[in-house]
Amino acid sequence: QVQLVESGGGLVQAGDSLRLTCAASVHTFSSYTMAWFRQAPGKEREFVAAISWSAGSTNYADSVKGRFTISRDNARNTVYLQMNSLKPEDTAVYYCAAVFFGGSWLQQPRAYDIWGQGTQVTVSS
Repeated sequence: QVQLVESGGGLVQAGDSLRLTCAASVHTFSSYTMAWFRQAPGKEREFVAAISWSAGSTNYADSVKGRFTISRDNARNTVYLQMNSLKPEDTAVYYCAAVFFGGSWLQQPRAYDIWGQGTQVTVSS
């Protein structure tokens, strides 16, 4: 069974950077499209970024384009989310998600069937 474990969240100030890490326990990690979602209090879970199983394509929410970068290291079964120029509105619990094959175009939470427990990111103004 695939398990995802996120880390790297924390409390930062506006303009700072953070790098989130998602470690996957699966032998076929390179066959999974990986994504990051986030959920703020009282709001629905929203798409942040995705990277295809081949790492050939990435996709970002408009709200994070130019500030966040998703990447993966298939040798380490790990996906990263580099977050720069953080804003208070980026405050949320960030979740790592996976789907077998799929593609980076998948932005709906229901398209992903494996989820991590989440890591809190808080950006103060």
